[in-house]
Amino acid sequence: MVAFVGSVLVALAMSLGILWYAKRRPVGHPLTWGEAMFAGTYVFFLMFWVYGVVPHQWLTWTQNELKWRTDALLIGPGSNAWKPLQSSPITMSKATIGDIVVVGIYGVFLVSQVALFSVWQNRGKKKAAEVETSQYGRPLVKV
Repeated sequence: MVAFVGSVLVALAMSLGILWYAKRRPVGHPLTWGEAMFAGTYVFFLMFWVYGVVPHQWLTWTQNELKWRTDALLIGPGSNAWKPLQSSPITMSKATIGDIVVVGIYGVFLVSQVALFSVWQNRGKKKAAEVETSQYGRPLVKV
């Protein structure tokens, strides 16, 4: 559990580092070769971490400490479930639940990655001023 929580905290810290730097980096400022190499390495490592290490640590924790293996049945014949679920024709192991959680982890990280890309691309853009409109939806012009 410590390894999984630690890997999630590292992923969050690295993601917050991108948000922090996005506020400091001026838009249109030229990028040096060293900055580009560092940024590329940083993003590659972050993607390796969130798509490789975090799901691995979750699966390791569930299979070892929680004992959610394929031989531990959740539903079906031979399970310790509620009586009607023991006679179910569907067999589901606890490892299946762990795998479903991994799919959810991938989904959360994919949405977070797109959100971080959007924050980076839209940094420095100011919100358009609201223009008063007429009752027909056309903008009002002051004379």
